Amino acid sequence: MARKSRPNMSEMYLEENKDQIYENALAEIESFELPLGTTLRSVYDDQPNAHQRFMEKLDACIRNHDREIEKMCNFHHQGFVDAITELLKVRADAEKLKVQVTDTNRRLQDAGKEVIAQTEEIIRCRVQQRNITTVVEKLQLCLPVLEMYSKLKEQMKVKRYYSALKTMEQLENLYLPRVSQYRFCQIMIENLPKLREEIKEISMSDLKDFLESIRKHSDRIGETAMKQAQQQKTFSTTLQKHNNVNYGRNMHLGRSRILESKNEMTLKRTFEEDDEHDEEVLTAQDLVDFSPVYRCLHIYSVLGDGEIFENYYRKQRRKQARLVLQPQSSMHETVEGYRRYFSQIVGFFVVEDHILHVTQGLVTRTYTDELWNMALSKIIAVLRTHSSYCNDPDLVLELKNLIVVFADTLQGYGFPVNRLFDLLFEIRDQYNETLLKKWSGLFRDIFEADNYSPIPVANEEEYKIVISKFPFQDSELDKQSFPKKLPMSQSVPQIYIQVKEFIYASLKFSESLHRSSTEIDDMLRKSTNLLLTRTLSSCLQNLIKKPHIGLTELVQIIINTTHLELACKYLEDFISNITNISQVTVHTARLYGLSTFKDARHAAEGEIYTKLNQKIDEFIQIADYDWTMSESDGRASGYLMDLINFLRSTFQVFTHLPGKVAQTACMSACQHLSTSLMQMLLDTELKQISMGAIQQFNLDVIQCELFASSEPVPGFQGDTLQLAFIDLRQLLDLFMVWDWSTYLADYGQATSKYLRVNPSTALTLLEKVHRGMRDTSKKNNIFAQFRKNDRDKQKLIETVVKQLRSLVNGMSQHT
Repeated sequence: MARKSRPNMSEMYLEENKDQIYENALAEIESFELPLGTTLRSVYDDQPNAHQRFMEKLDACIRNHDREIEKMCNFHHQGFVDAITELLKVRADAEKLKVQVTDTNRRLQDAGKEVIAQTEEIIRCRVQQRNITTVVEKLQLCLPVLEMYSKLKEQMKVKRYYSALKTMEQLENLYLPRVSQYRFCQIMIENLPKLREEIKEISMSDLKDFLESIRKHSDRIGETAMKQAQQQKTFSTTLQKHNNVNYGRNMHLGRSRILESKNEMTLKRTFEEDDEHDEEVLTAQDLVDFSPVYRCLHIYSVLGDGEIFENYYRKQRRKQARLVLQPQSSMHETVEGYRRYFSQIVGFFVVEDHILHVTQGLVTRTYTDELWNMALSKIIAVLRTHSSYCNDPDLVLELKNLIVVFADTLQGYGFPVNRLFDLLFEIRDQYNETLLKKWSGLFRDIFEADNYSPIPVANEEEYKIVISKFPFQDSELDKQSFPKKLPMSQSVPQIYIQVKEFIYASLKFSESLHRSSTEIDDMLRKSTNLLLTRTLSSCLQNLIKKPHIGLTELVQIIINTTHLELACKYLEDFISNITNISQVTVHTARLYGLSTFKDARHAAEGEIYTKLNQKIDEFIQIADYDWTMSESDGRASGYLMDLINFLRSTFQVFTHLPGKVAQTACMSACQHLSTSLMQMLLDTELKQISMGAIQQFNLDVIQCELFASSEPVPGFQGDTLQLAFIDLRQLLDLFMVWDWSTYLADYGQATSKYLRVNPSTALTLLEKVHRGMRDTSKKNNIFAQFRKNDRDKQKLIETVVKQLRSLVNGMSQHT
């Protein structure tokens, strides 16, 4: 038991160790070393009642400190009491000092009020001075900005938009960044884009006004440009003609030389006036202000929208080009319509050419060429259409001159115009057609006014007047004394003059076409050939076919065409003199007037033959034969004698005709008369013919043969003209002699007496005579059939009829 109650050594060591831990913890707490978490944790990490024991140690420590504080207070208490006593003694002196200090402070404050006021004033002035200095410094930065903005406003006011954009650029890049902190600068910065848009809108509005202006002034610009080009060309042509010493020496160009000399004088006068009034020569810049284009181009270029502006400008100009190229519906009616059309187009492209050369990139050569090609195609189509409506050659000629000036003007600006000259060749053909129509009317008027009688000349003066108009030479006629008559009628010299006028008119179109003399010569000859072979030939043919043209007129027409044919060589010389191209040139065309007048003569001759035959038919129609007469009157029929007298007087008029024409007309008339008489005998409506009628008919044929043998037209050999009646003569002889046995026996032989008598003709006439004999016998004696002679004759006729029918059938089978 005693052993158990004795403390263990290890336990005692642990107790002592714990006490040491608590003391250390208290020491740390007293030293206020933080944090205390580690210290307190070391206290509570031991046994569960460690907290109690620590609190006991802490209370013990607190009591120790309280005892020490009490000892310290007890030790210093007397000194504290002494200090309080001394403080109470000093209190009265402190009160006095306070009063003195307060009084002193009051007096000091009173004395410093004025100083304070002056000091405050000085401070205020110093602040103002500092503010003023700052304001001046800031204003020195802001004033250039304000000045530039004011300058910008002034430039906008006076419409100096390009300069305004430059000012904006300086404001944005140089001035505004320095004072960007101020609100007015922000307002300016916000306004600048609006001003740019305003400038763009204003410049675009100016451009639209410019486009409208040039649309209105295009015709005047074009008119001025065409006038200058025409003057330049006329002046150059005049100089070239002065240098050509051989020009104008031909006698047929006298009138042209006079006109050209007048033109030279006029041209000289014109250029002198131009020299005196140079200020009157206007250019495109004089008529139109191009500054809106330049300004707008610069503005859009500065704003970076140059391509947008170029596209807009080209688009608008294309639209204007289409409007310019659209002609008025009545343009073809007057030359002024064409002139206005060409002036507008020239003005349009003169403006484009000017823009091309004074700007860079706005208009390019490729663009203008494309626009010109489009316009050229439209122009050619328009001219083709409207020129086709022109029926006046003078208007077509003026149109040609306008096209030449139009082409020369644009060629001077570098535009290709070859297609326009090709078009002129098409218009030349149309011009020739209008000339042919005009000259057709002139020829008709000449023919209608002609009296178709030889031209009478009373004296030498009248004779020279005629031969000055027409190249006529006749040595036999020259030997005759005045008064005398020229063989041709008045229409011949008039036709010759009009042909020369036609050549002059055709030449007018060939001028200024940039063609050689050889080509012009060829064109003149071709157009003249058309005039002769088509127009004049047609007029002659129509004239010959007119009902009122009689045999006398036809004879005169044949004489006229003969002289016109002889004059063709003079027309060829006339053309050669105009063009200075010799007729011996290989490629020189020849005039076809010879064939024209020959054809007209042949037509007139044919018409003579036709009218003679018609006249013969008229006489034949009034023939009144009594086909049942028992015997003839013993003389020829009245109608036939009238017909022969007519033919005799007509053939006397033919003395001026060529021999073959008169002979052919006479032969044709005799043959037609013979045929008509034969047809009268063989007429199907004529059922019977008496022998008395045959005898009367024979008397008429005898008169025809006498007429033929009287040689109404000289030149026939032997009885050539009488052969026209050979068929009738043999047929009538056969019936008059009643020689049927010879006819039937010799039929088919070359030596037959009745070789020209056809069996069918003889059969037809015999049947008519047979019926006539039978009717006559019935009327004379009712018992005629019992007479032996009549019965024999009837049997003979029946036999001959059978044989003739046999011959006719044999001929048809052979055929």
